Amino acid sequence: METQVRRLSYSQIDETMIEEAGRIIRKGGLVAFPTETVYGLGGDALNPESSKKIYAAKGRPSDNPLIVHIADKRDLYRIVREVPEKAKKLMEAFWPGPLTMIFYKNELVPQATTGGLDTVAVRMPSDRIAAAFIRAAGGFVAAPSANVSGRPSTTTAAHVEEDLSGRIEMILDGGQAVIGLESTIVDMSVEPPVILRPGAVTEEMMEAVIGPLEVDKAIIAPDSGVKPKAPGMKYRHYAPRADLAVVEGSTEAVIAAINQLAEEAEAEGKRVGIIATDETKDRYPKGLVLSLGARKHEEEIAQHLFEVLRDFDETDVDCIYSEAFDEASIGPAIMNRLLKAAGHKVIQV
Repeated sequence: METQVRRLSYSQIDETMIEEAGRIIRKGGLVAFPTETVYGLGGDALNPESSKKIYAAKGRPSDNPLIVHIADKRDLYRIVREVPEKAKKLMEAFWPGPLTMIFYKNELVPQATTGGLDTVAVRMPSDRIAAAFIRAAGGFVAAPSANVSGRPSTTTAAHVEEDLSGRIEMILDGGQAVIGLESTIVDMSVEPPVILRPGAVTEEMMEAVIGPLEVDKAIIAPDSGVKPKAPGMKYRHYAPRADLAVVEGSTEAVIAAINQLAEEAEAEGKRVGIIATDETKDRYPKGLVLSLGARKHEEEIAQHLFEVLRDFDETDVDCIYSEAFDEASIGPAIMNRLLKAAGHKVIQV
């Protein structure tokens, strides 16, 4: 299969290209498309055969649910049994945007899309290309991140092409994703609602709208054997090819520990990668050091995380040591992705 790449401009979206992509979805094919979070691998959410193709293209376990993307709030009511009042308030505050909510599905949504569950995850992205594409595709696009399962998510069309070229019909290139981390996921099928995956819409932001929420322990702990209710809960995700460990502690202790680990690894003949920040990058004399950005700009760190993990894959390092990040604002989302990428390998200093 030859994968077509279509470069789109946000200043004037090419409707012909959008219609071409939508036609592929309506015929049961797959199209990768940009969103404000990461690139998505889209198929017809209401066609079980399309969902099966998504799982096959990604090499993704079929019990890992897909997110249904919509472009009109009214379409939510077409695929779920009920919309709780708290969900309506969150929709009003954060849709369109990087928030996914889980509801009990109706018969219109096949279980092939939901990983065999009676619930469905739904999001309304704010990206203009994504919205136009979803409408052209029929209004309901199932889309996990557009990467090979287990690898870092894709934030550029080049990343998508690297992973999925020859496996899907088309890639819509909208440039680099603005946020760089997948959406927040909150389960609205329970009371109180439960955060299943942290993201740019934070716990504090949602609590200001609907009051207290709970946080699923799997966000910060190793995966359990429980059937996953949302993407990314059960399996190792975002992993670079090299072994990755996250080093936690005070700034000075972390720098000293990483420098010692790097020296020991190089003495064993290993190539070392280090994930640092602008404030610390010059304090690591050994290894290949890549900065995620300045700590005071968490959005910049989030945007570059998956890109840096992929950059290390191009350098053939044997091991990677990463600084940990604060638990404020979107810090939990950054740490969640790092811990998943490291298989929860943490070095406390």
